[in-house]
Amino acid sequence: MSNPVDELRQVMAEADCLVPEQQVYQAIDSLARDITAALEDSNPLLFCVMNGGLILTGQLLPRLKFPVQAEYLHATRYRQETTGGILEWKLQPDADMNGRTVLIVDDILDEGTTLNAIADYCATHGASKVLTAVLVDKQHDRKARPGLKADFTGLEVEDRFLFGFGMDYKGYWRNAPGIYAVKGL
Repeated sequence: MSNPVDELRQVMAEADCLVPEQQVYQAIDSLARDITAALEDSNPLLFCVMNGGLILTGQLLPRLKFPVQAEYLHATRYRQETTGGILEWKLQPDADMNGRTVLIVDDILDEGTTLNAIADYCATHGASKVLTAVLVDKQHDRKARPGLKADFTGLEVEDRFLFGFGMDYKGYWRNAPGIYAVKGL
């Protein structure tokens, strides 16, 4: 039986670095400027989507130069698989969002089904405005609805199986220092 860590190291060794670490940080700086300009006077409630949004949120929060209430939620479709399934709430938000502007922060906008479901949940629970911020918008025509975009996007990346900066490969490599694509995927 092979060691799973060996497979994971092999995936990283063979991966293509699509966006180097320094370019990711520049994208996060740009996101922070755009979010600050749009929300600094609105008393927003920020939700980090676990686990993918963890790294982006951690990098983004200190760059936002206004008071932010930060919370988290956990909804997933992947469960450490490589293709999506049914939306599963692991932790629904319990913060009062009634009449608030809500900013949902996640790692990637792929098809957008999960992000849409979370945004709909916030809207039906009283948010006056729901905005989304993602580090990566994967470029393809399989979006949950035509023309779907996040309100704030750091990077646009080609349609490959991505990992790093929050995005995972089978639950691993969220910590990879850049945006990588699995070889052949």
